[in-house]
Formats: sequence, C-alpha cells, structure tokens
Amino acid sequence: MLKRYVGDRAFYSRIFAVALPIIIQNAITNFVALLDNIMVGQLATAQISGVTIVNNNLMFIFNICMFGAAAGAGIFTTQFRGSGDDEGIRYTFRFKILLCGILSLIAGFAFYFWSDPLIGLYLKGDGDAQLAAETLTAGREYMYVMLWGMLPFAITNAYAGTLRECGKPTMPMVAGIIATFVNLVGNYILIFGHFGAPAMGVRGAALATVISRYVEMVIVIAWTHAHTQQNPYAKGLYRSAHIPGKLLGSIMVKGTPLLINEFFWTVGMAFVNQCYSTCGLDVVPAMSISTTIYNLAAVVFRSLGNTVGIFMGQMLGARRPTEELMDTNRKMTAMAAFSGVFFGAVVLSLSGVFPRLYNTTAEVQTLAARTIMVAAVLMPLQAYSFPVYFTLRAGGKTVMTTLFDCGSIWFLYLPISFLLSRFTNLPFLAIFAICNSTDLIKCIVGSALIRSGNWIQHLAAPEKE
Repeated sequence: MLKRYVGDRAFYSRIFAVALPIIIQNAITNFVALLDNIMVGQLATAQISGVTIVNNNLMFIFNICMFGAAAGAGIFTTQFRGSGDDEGIRYTFRFKILLCGILSLIAGFAFYFWSDPLIGLYLKGDGDAQLAAETLTAGREYMYVMLWGMLPFAITNAYAGTLRECGKPTMPMVAGIIATFVNLVGNYILIFGHFGAPAMGVRGAALATVISRYVEMVIVIAWTHAHTQQNPYAKGLYRSAHIPGKLLGSIMVKGTPLLINEFFWTVGMAFVNQCYSTCGLDVVPAMSISTTIYNLAAVVFRSLGNTVGIFMGQMLGARRPTEELMDTNRKMTAMAAFSGVFFGAVVLSLSGVFPRLYNTTAEVQTLAARTIMVAAVLMPLQAYSFPVYFTLRAGGKTVMTTLFDCGSIWFLYLPISFLLSRFTNLPFLAIFAICNSTDLIKCIVGSALIRSGNWIQHLAAPEKE
C-alpha cells in the first residue's frame, strides 16, 4: 500500500531536479516578501493596510491573470518539449509575450484611473474614519509607483514560464534571487531613508519592487538569448509575430478558459476578502500578517503543484503509458499533501510569536495570531488541491479546470462569506474558518476527477501550416 504513494530515491531525485529550483526561488521571494511586510509594518497600521489592499487584492488579480494568460500556451509548451518540437515552443513563447504585454497595459490603465474606488472597497468596515482615509492615501501612493513594474513582470513571467516548462528552472531561480535581494536592499534604503536617500515610506517600498522587476527581466532575457544552444526556440523569436493559425486557435480554445478562470478566481478572492473586511478595519492588517507567513509556509506544496503540471505535460507529450502517468501523479500529490501537514504544524507553532514583529495594536496582533492558527490547521486541504489543479490543466482539460478552481470560489467561498458577513453576527474568525473548510469539498471532487483519467490528452501533434 505504501508503495502506491511513496517513490524510490530515483523518483524523488528526478522530481526535485525540477522542483528544487522552483522551491528555492519561491521560498526566497516569499521570505523577502515577509521581511518587506515587516519593514512596512514598522510604519503604522494605515500603511500596512494600504499596501495589503493593493498587493493582496488588486495586484494579486493582475499577477495571477498573467500566469493564467501564459498557462494556456504553457500546456502546449510542455507537450512540445516532451515531443522535441522547438518550433512549436517558439510559437507558444511568442504568444505568451504578446498576450501578457497587451494585458499588462490594459490593467495598468484600469488601476490608474480607478485606484480610489477599488481601494475604497476594503474600507467599509467599522472603525476610525481617519484611519480609513490614511489607508486610502497610503494605498494610492503605493499603487501609482507599482504600475511601472507591471510590464516587466508580465514579460518576465512569459520567459520564466517557458524556461521552467522546458526543464530549465535554474535561471529563473537565479534571476529571482538577485531580484529579491535588490528588492530587500532597496526597501531598507528607500522606506526608511538610509545612506542619504529620502525616507519615502510606502512609495519607497513600491519603488524598490519596481527596480527589482526590471533587474529580473533583464537577467532572464539576456541569459535566454545568450544561450540559444540550450534554448533553440529563442532563435528568431522576434523576427516576426507569426503564429500558425491552427495552433493559435488551439491555444485560444484551451487557454481562454484558463485566463477566465484565473481572472474570476482572483476577483472572487478579492470579493471574499472584501466581505471579510466588513467585519472591522482590524481585519485587513490581521490578514496581511497571517497571509505573509502562510505564503512562506505554502511554498513547497505550491511549487510541487507547479512541478506536477510540468511533469504531466512532458510525459503526455512523450506519450508515456497511462499507468506511469497515474502512478507518478499519485506519488507527487501525496508528497505535496504531506508537505502541507508538516508546514501547517510549523506555522501553528509560530502563530503566537510572529504577529508581535509588527508595530500595530494588540487587538490586531491577537486577531492575526488566531487567523494564522485557523489557516495552519486547514493547510493540508489546500496542499492537496494544488497538484490536482495543475494535473487537470496539464492534460488540457481547461473547462474542467475552470469549473474545479473558479467554481469553488463563486459557488462556495463567495456566497458563504457574503451571507455570513452581511446577515449574521458571526465574528470574522468563524466566517474565515467556515469558508476555508469548504476546501474539503474541492479535494473530494478533485480526487474523483483525477482517478477518472479523463484529463489525459495528447496535444503536441505538429500544428504547422
């Protein structure tokens, strides 16, 4: 029985050759984000809340949509990689750059012109009116600077995603490490005004992030095009914008549901957070504190989920037997779920200590600690659902993926959070626990979908005109 869920040493060596660079990059990125959050947290509660609203809701929508925009083409990239079709990879790469670039410009204009009403959605709870006004100002200042980093983030996402899908995750990792170091140093200098620089507060935090994104973009682009022997699909990438019509149509058919899924999933989560925020102004900074440590602890299972998608795609492209696909998937999913149990226990042990690092009120610290405890207990459920999502996506079952992922938000999380926050007197923690417990339903449905085997599709047949 144990052998069904646990692989041998060769199995894990093969998995971690791909997963470890992704884990390291995401761990460093989230650790620096934690330090950034703590540094901003030394300013005041209004600054914590303003940055949180922009980062965890508005920019979060943009970031996830960028991943979704590239995901449809990424399904084909992994399978083209498995079948050795460099020309096919070049076409999908080109599609990612074009789509991510266009969407980043559209999002930038939307955030610029509607910043105040969007931020104001999260300032409806009971609390000090002056604190709400200060939070709005801090959020607006932070957002206006962050807009300049949206295009480089989109381009880097297209490059880094393609490198990972082609089995070269090391360079995105290196670029990410350098960028996060630049971000950390920039925050220290620009937030507080060290080494003769002006103390810019939240604007300094945003500027440091923007600078780091340009650094990351330059590194990834330069390395990719300087090593065309390792990345032959980069040759002639910009000679034209040509993408064969048949392939373009296939990407749109498979990719559009994913983009729609990511957009409506993030919008749904933003509305869920808005429902939480109506429980009081203390909820926003408390969620910021809890989300920061949760994201760091979740790095392993989220990275393993991404790795599952890469492996399943490459194995499908190479026409591996169904039994091998299911066995590999089962063992990788078990590994991700176990990591959720382990890191959930770690986070639980730190729940009473971590909030004290922030310069905020005792009430916010207490609420943050209790929120961390609830999230830690429920972490294994999300750890299981991540590889399920990436498995369905790798097989090109994008409509099924959308119903599985986006449907859980719009038909479970959002209605429950809306009804409980508007029509009951339940406290925030009870509503948060009830909403996140619905991941159990998602896990049961996802398990049934994987066992059915209907997600297995071969998409990497030549698509040339």
